[in-house]
Amino acid sequence: MKIIGILLIIIGAAGIFMGSSMFGDIGIAAIIGATSALLSGIGFLLKTKKVSSK
Repeated sequence: MKIIGILLIIIGAAGIFMGSSMFGDIGIAAIIGATSALLSGIGFLLKTKKVSSK
């Protein structure tokens, strides 16, 4: 799960960067998708820490 979280954070950061260079509605949709990937990656990492600490 830790690898998935790290990959989602990397993809989210790259997606936000690429979405900011796009025009119009497509850029907004790309940024929204990248933000959800970023938040999912953070959630995976936080859950991994809680599960492994038990």
